[in-house]
Amino acid sequence: MKLDDTEKRILRLLQTDNNITNLALAEAVGLSAPACLKRVKALRAKGIIEQDVSILNPKLSGIGITIIVEVEMERDRVDLNQVFAKRIANSTEVTQCYQVTGEVDFVLIVNVADMNAFQMFAEKVLYAEPNMRKFRTLISMRRNKFSTQIPL
Repeated sequence: MKLDDTEKRILRLLQTDNNITNLALAEAVGLSAPACLKRVKALRAKGIIEQDVSILNPKLSGIGITIIVEVEMERDRVDLNQVFAKRIANSTEVTQCYQVTGEVDFVLIVNVADMNAFQMFAEKVLYAEPNMRKFRTLISMRRNKFSTQIPL
């Protein structure tokens, strides 16, 4: 979908602060408040704005460890991958899941309080997956960059 320059400015500002008032947003992008609100509603209706969320500080909210998990499946079948993806979608510990090409089939971002919590997650989700060949974990030592903003 092609976005015009005004829509891109609106989206950049909303990605930085989605609590901005419509009036302040309108002033920042050079529109009247009603015209700005109409544009934002259209961006939501088209699905460009998927949702409005609050980003939590993992350390202050009890999440001590971020683990990147690479998962290699035994058989590469659409139906089996869909079953695994559904299991992952129901796992609150997994905040991101990517089905990828290459040596592994899935990459998961798992956020847990500690290694004991990860062990419980691994037993409940990973080891319980009959189509999983193996998984490899990479434990994050430090988050050097984190952004939810999509470049426009």
